[in-house]
Amino acid sequence: MIRSGDLVRIPWKNGGGTTAELAAFPEGSGFDAFGWRISMADVASDGPFSTFPRIDRTLIVLEGNGIELDVEGVPYRLEGALAKLSFAGDDATLGKLLSGGIRDLNVMTRRGRFTHRTRTVRSGVMLLSEDACAAFVTAVEASLDVFVGDVVHSLHPLDTLVLDPGSEMIQLSGTGQSILVEIVPEDSAGEGDRHP
Repeated sequence: MIRSGDLVRIPWKNGGGTTAELAAFPEGSGFDAFGWRISMADVASDGPFSTFPRIDRTLIVLEGNGIELDVEGVPYRLEGALAKLSFAGDDATLGKLLSGGIRDLNVMTRRGRFTHRTRTVRSGVMLLSEDACAAFVTAVEASLDVFVGDVVHSLHPLDTLVLDPGSEMIQLSGTGQSILVEIVPEDSAGEGDRHP
């Protein structure tokens, strides 16, 4: 269990903000060495995003009114919680807040080694992909109970549970939506959130 209140914030690669790492592989790897990385960031002002060569990434708005991302001159408007965009970390990207700051979830995978999938899930049964090597669920709008076997994990908003990718079915109970993130080794990856 990764509690939102326990996260430690570190400077962005470009020094323009902070991020809180949820998980990375290999554990403890730096920005230039990770195979995959999941983090939360607080964006308080407009500005450029860090460039990550050979990285595919997905940004999902968790809190706030949203952000417009300009990726290589093409604008994408992400309005409200759960709006998302997948794009290449190599691309020059600028962020412009729509109205006030946001908190977002970032999933990054190193091209040629891993890819990732993200989806919004609600209360009920959640099936994990057979090819995932790591999986996480983050509560977004409200508290969430996650039943794994005989164990119940209670998540508050923005808490994240590390799932056993070998689990076939996970039961969710709660009123809000959550985000499922699955990391897949490149040699077994199908269509995910990978940027073309």
